[in-house]
Amino acid sequence: MSYATSSQTNVTVGVQGRAILEIVLFSAPITMPCCVFLFINGVMLFTLRSKTIFRETSRYILLFNLLFADTVQMALSQILYLLAACRIRLTYPVCGVLAMLSNLTNEISPLTLVVMSLERYVAVCYPLRHSAIITIRNTAVAIIVVWTFSSINILTRVLLLLDFPFEDLESLQMKDFCAEKNMFGGPVSDDYGKAYTYFLFISASVAVTSSYICVMIAARSASTDKASARKARNTLLLHLVQLGLSLSSTIHNPLVTAISKITDRVIILRIWSIFYVSLILFPRCLSALIYGIRDQAIRSILMYHLCCRLKLGSSQPRLRSHPRLH
Repeated sequence: MSYATSSQTNVTVGVQGRAILEIVLFSAPITMPCCVFLFINGVMLFTLRSKTIFRETSRYILLFNLLFADTVQMALSQILYLLAACRIRLTYPVCGVLAMLSNLTNEISPLTLVVMSLERYVAVCYPLRHSAIITIRNTAVAIIVVWTFSSINILTRVLLLLDFPFEDLESLQMKDFCAEKNMFGGPVSDDYGKAYTYFLFISASVAVTSSYICVMIAARSASTDKASARKARNTLLLHLVQLGLSLSSTIHNPLVTAISKITDRVIILRIWSIFYVSLILFPRCLSALIYGIRDQAIRSILMYHLCCRLKLGSSQPRLRSHPRLH
């Protein structure tokens, strides 16, 4: 009897050991790069608040808002990923708060990219009126509108969830890992989520694409600064790529749901990890890389802070009084 009990205990310990090893093997290669990019994003955010020129230029204010949303989204996504990988089940209210915050920051990015694209459109097509249209006050209003619009959508989703009969639940403890697709919701909530996603995807794509086309047309005009128009066109093209990658996260849950119907749980968890990196984590890392390396005004200051304030050369890098905006 004791031998059988000992054997069963050894088997249980072995299974738990393999489970822990699998969690470490799958989580570590994803968590470490995520922590690195969270550090880079944090330094980038600090950099954008460290100089007056950054705090008083609309383009950099919008970039700060984009990076802030991407950083929070990356942190929340990584927390949810680790909770799922460690098989920690939350209660529905706690999971709901995390999921809604993740959705909120996820929607801020494409809307901010739209505003940034419109700013570049005004800079090229209406250069004489740019300083009058793109002011600090108007930029702040645009950011407030973006956050308000996204918050109203989240509030609507919460109100739709309140129709669920909570009293029928045996316990508020979730039976699966925390994810939006595992939250309770009726057909109305699902239809609303799909409709809003389609609306956001189409409207944001049309806005950025239209701005890109208008800048290309303006670039052919003899009265337009060719170098400025070319840089704005390249920037808008990057915005379009970022927008596509940012909105690609909307297909994450449908893909996982479809694949889960034709394969077992172990394989779906591995596929889910791949989708998480390619569709959610990777797009959130691009903003810091694109703007931190491409923008000359940011690059020297960013490298200075990333190197833990070790002087790169003989002195601290200085900004020009009027840096060229790409």
